[in-house]
Amino acid sequence: MREREDVFLSTKEARRVFVMEEAVEGRITVREAAAYLNLSERQVKRLKKGMKEKGVLALVHGNRGRTPKHAISKDIKDMVALLAQNEYKGASCQHMSELLVRQKGIHMSSKSVSRILKERGIANPYSHKSCTPRKSRTRAPKEGMLVQLDASPFDWLEGRGPKLELHGAIDDATSKVFALYLRPNEDLRGYLEVLERMTGDYGIPRAVYTDGHTIFFSPKKDKLTIEEELAGKQVALTQLGRVFEELGISHIHARSPQAKGRIERLWETLQGRLRIEMRIEGISSIEEANEFLPGFIEKYNKQFAVEPADPESAFAAPMGKGKMESIICLREERTATGSTISYYGQKYQLVDDKGNILPLPSKAVIQVLRHLDDSTDAMYQGKRYGLCEFNPAPKPEIKLEAVDKQQVSRKPNPDNPWLNFKLPPKVDDPVEQYFEKRNWRLKQIRQNYKED
Repeated sequence: MREREDVFLSTKEARRVFVMEEAVEGRITVREAAAYLNLSERQVKRLKKGMKEKGVLALVHGNRGRTPKHAISKDIKDMVALLAQNEYKGASCQHMSELLVRQKGIHMSSKSVSRILKERGIANPYSHKSCTPRKSRTRAPKEGMLVQLDASPFDWLEGRGPKLELHGAIDDATSKVFALYLRPNEDLRGYLEVLERMTGDYGIPRAVYTDGHTIFFSPKKDKLTIEEELAGKQVALTQLGRVFEELGISHIHARSPQAKGRIERLWETLQGRLRIEMRIEGISSIEEANEFLPGFIEKYNKQFAVEPADPESAFAAPMGKGKMESIICLREERTATGSTISYYGQKYQLVDDKGNILPLPSKAVIQVLRHLDDSTDAMYQGKRYGLCEFNPAPKPEIKLEAVDKQQVSRKPNPDNPWLNFKLPPKVDDPVEQYFEKRNWRLKQIRQNYKED
């Protein structure tokens, strides 16, 4: 029996050493050793022969200490670690694996990327977390039956530009992203852009699912009393509410973020992927980002969209181009005064297709349409008209000739009675003074009467 050599053995190999030593010494039979180790008798005989020749090393696997043929080289590991700290910083292991294939031509699984990061001590924000069990809502059966709309504020350009709000629409049945659009803030323009792109590419959805933002629902709706609701009193629709109503889209109010979890999870995914893709492309402005989004959506849908339960589409065919333009726009009412309307400080007149000015009755209600390309026109009695600025002819200037003013004499005529006015003589006795004044006045009246 050869002496046992100092080698590192696993628990399984250490157990084999004890049993095989007993078999070599003859204290147990080959059949008993095979039963203990769960091996065939032929395998036990081979191990027993090796133990006699090499000792314990016969029980160690022959590839122990060798580098596997398919092992990742140190240079590639260094490159992955460098990319994870710079260009791919913040990306998940799965996203890094996709980027390595697409940009570097290196096929590496997400598990291998994760293992390299752990070896180098590089933290990854997308470590696995145990999910809280929740009962999921069943997906809509058809594409276009229910679309979720929302916006996400985030530093999408990572400091290369201002913080922006990403407006988006996602299908509940397939998780397909229909449209994305960036704006400085969550506003009507962003949602109208998303609606126009979605209806142009796919059609009109049956229903939309949104939160309770005042862009979607009027804040006065909650202020109606029960008596007012029973009386049929309603508040005016918002601009988006009016668009949904005219397109025949049912508008559903989500009472919590979890209710529209499909689009909430989309924001989490895009915050990890879209910002890195735009960083790699060197995008630093909102215009460049909006041009980049359609191509990104196409790649995203190919990778993450699922098949619906019913392959038949629920989208309704869009109306004519002119009709869609008159619906998906900002619409404001103006009252005509003298065949003109006032719109943001400027007066306009309505013009028909032949260039003729349309005469308007007083107090006619005109709807001014501002389209997404910032052009404007008007709608009156169901017809669309162009707008032209009204510039009234300037009033002619009236020049007044200078007139020499003659000085008027302020000196009274010689026969003016007031020139002959004389005060009555002073009398000490009050009674006599009264009669003297009265007689003097009567005398003056008689004298003036005679002169006339």
